[in-house]
Amino acid sequence: MTENKMQAIRLTQPCAAADLKPTQVDVPQLKPGYALVKVRAFGVNDSEVTSRKGESSPDFQFPRILGIEGVGAIDQVNANSSFKSGQQVATMMGGMGRAIDGSYAEYMLVKEENLIPFESDLDWSILGALPEMLQNGLWFDQSRPPRAVRGLIPGSGR
Repeated sequence: MTENKMQAIRLTQPCAAADLKPTQVDVPQLKPGYALVKVRAFGVNDSEVTSRKGESSPDFQFPRILGIEGVGAIDQVNANSSFKSGQQVATMMGGMGRAIDGSYAEYMLVKEENLIPFESDLDWSILGALPEMLQNGLWFDQSRPPRAVRGLIPGSGR
């Protein structure tokens, strides 16, 4: 990041995966109820592929920084925040990468209600896969599968 600028994958129109290139954009400005998170890792899922191709639902519009999930560390918070600078957090959904800019960037602005604090010594490359997998696990648990089902098999969401 340079003075108030960061690298991000910002789409301005549908494109092929090979056309995803970092570009310089403004670092999001902190606002009430939000935290600025230094992105350390994120997953890629089918929703982002669909959006990149221009085949997404009406809540997605170009230009947009993709990324509906991510993990990182708190960079900035408001004075009344329960979060602290440097704290590890995960986030997913909440309009990220669709209605608001997402995690395909050096920094993301996230509503504090959508942040999940955690502590881990795992490598960020492993932690980046957890938000979507944990969400799938929660959905799977809530769907009350039959007793014969004994595990979760992560997939592409298709």
